[in-house]
Amino acid sequence: MDVYLEGKKLRVDPSRALGKGGEADVFDLGDGRVLKLFKPPEHPDYDAQPEQQAAARARLAEHQHKLPAFPRPLPPRVVSPQTLATDRRGKEVRGYAMRKLEGAEPLRRFGDPAFRRAGVPSSRVAAIFRELHRTLGALHGGGVVVGDFNDLNILVIGDDAWLIDADSFQFGPYLSTVFTERFLDPLRLGRQPQGLSPSRPASADSDWYAFSVALMQSLLGVGPYGGIHRPRASGLKATPTARVLQRLTVFHPDVQYPKPATPLGVLPDELLHRLHRVFVEDERGAFPLPLLDALRFTVCASCGVEHARASCPTCRPSATRTATPVTTVRGQVVATRLFTTEGVLLHACVEDGTARWLFHERGAYRREDGSVVLQGPLNPALHWALQGGSTLVGQGAEFAVLEPGRPPERLGVDAPEQRPAFATNARHRYWAQGGALWRDGTFGPERLGEVLEGQTRLFVGPRFGLGFHRAGALRGAFVFDAERPGLKDGLTLPWPSGRLVDAEAVFEGAVCWLFLAEETGGRTVHHCVVLGADGVMRASATAEAGDGSWLGTLRGKCAAGEALFAATDSGLVRVEVRQGRVEVVREFPDTEPFVDADSRLLLTRQGLVVVGRHEVTALRMT
Repeated sequence: MDVYLEGKKLRVDPSRALGKGGEADVFDLGDGRVLKLFKPPEHPDYDAQPEQQAAARARLAEHQHKLPAFPRPLPPRVVSPQTLATDRRGKEVRGYAMRKLEGAEPLRRFGDPAFRRAGVPSSRVAAIFRELHRTLGALHGGGVVVGDFNDLNILVIGDDAWLIDADSFQFGPYLSTVFTERFLDPLRLGRQPQGLSPSRPASADSDWYAFSVALMQSLLGVGPYGGIHRPRASGLKATPTARVLQRLTVFHPDVQYPKPATPLGVLPDELLHRLHRVFVEDERGAFPLPLLDALRFTVCASCGVEHARASCPTCRPSATRTATPVTTVRGQVVATRLFTTEGVLLHACVEDGTARWLFHERGAYRREDGSVVLQGPLNPALHWALQGGSTLVGQGAEFAVLEPGRPPERLGVDAPEQRPAFATNARHRYWAQGGALWRDGTFGPERLGEVLEGQTRLFVGPRFGLGFHRAGALRGAFVFDAERPGLKDGLTLPWPSGRLVDAEAVFEGAVCWLFLAEETGGRTVHHCVVLGADGVMRASATAEAGDGSWLGTLRGKCAAGEALFAATDSGLVRVEVRQGRVEVVREFPDTEPFVDADSRLLLTRQGLVVVGRHEVTALRMT
């Protein structure tokens, strides 16, 4: 498909892809702008999906009239269309050019407890939402409704929040037809909704409802319908749809609050009351800006909890932190504390059966023996890997190897979506750069094979590694031997067609468990794909994010032989591949006090090790 911008034909280069959504692909134009190119019905992401193909056809038809009529000017923190991209004759709109935002993070990351722990204080979240409040109010004042207000359509730079995907905004005769379930106002569902699909148009009120969802998620790490419904009486567990219709929010006593989330009580009563009125009592209207202006967060000197109340909600001001016992027994589980920190644990891995970890305490990043590897405050933009006594840290298009007594070794690296593509096992480090996959060798870097420049995500285990890319209409995956050069590409995977928002992988022997999080059809879906070292898919599974199952979260998993252990708020779960299906074969409820959905698991010589926010604990099941 030919695309013209300002009368010039564009060559759409997949290596310059910046992102992929359910409706469009985004490419860097190299001049401070990006191109958003709408997917045509014949796009590979819509293969064998006639409903999606019809929707793409209808969307393109509307854009022929909507984009030329786009309202101007819009508030300064809105990334709006600048120049339309068309066919050769300039008649058919195929996309548009807009400003490129450098170094931006999606607001979604601010709702991730691990990201927040890595150095994002609540005071920064409050500042971001104060600015976002002003932008949203200005849009409404100009007769524009966002419609699909969600935490992937908002990018953050510093304390500034930018609204993107403006082509889906609602104005004049053009209604917003897209939505994201977690942010969908229940009052738009009508009296007899069929699932969570709106039957009423978006409005300023529904935007402010979504604003409240994003604020709660970003401050606490949980939205109004997070947690798990566990009826105390002899009743049935409500479905996600039923929870919304019945307003069974995290404020309800029958909903188990997620363990990794920040306690509700850290917020002031006035803000909690407002959230309760919105999510439980269906109050609407603009969010009161004074509630944001009045937020003042402090860190309790006794327990380290960050809160916005007159006194710490979790302890007395004179209390001292209580150490947990070294060994705890519950039922058939013996838990032994191996390590504890007043700071925060950031990264962990296992090498040849030995657990290694990285934590931040007293203004420095430290290894498991307490040695300092890097001085400085917490920085959520840093990415880590551990290899023996070496510590690898990456940011943007560079990573450094930090070793005791030696100057840092710095290397350039591709950084798809700002995530530096490097990984390690006990013997080697691997990285993607300049269209090739590299490995350290005896006499310098060794080239293993060709990859798609700037787009390859990389994972590696003791015996083999896995890489993949999704850029524009291109999709590809490969495996490689950890010791020998060469790639086996052309793998067949059940590729998600929506926006890929996260990925993780764990390895054991000749098996890789690949986990993908996809935003599609207004909801977040998690995929598990089990691959062999030969690249053959053995099994796959899907689940909705946050459903309480072993696949409701992406991380917190480790492989053991042909099985997988997964951490949930209810304890450990063991799953196995049986006849091409991934099935739960055993649950360990006695482990519930020692793990949660945010825990990291390591299989060591001593058994299973749980890495939490402040402690490393060994579990023994008798």
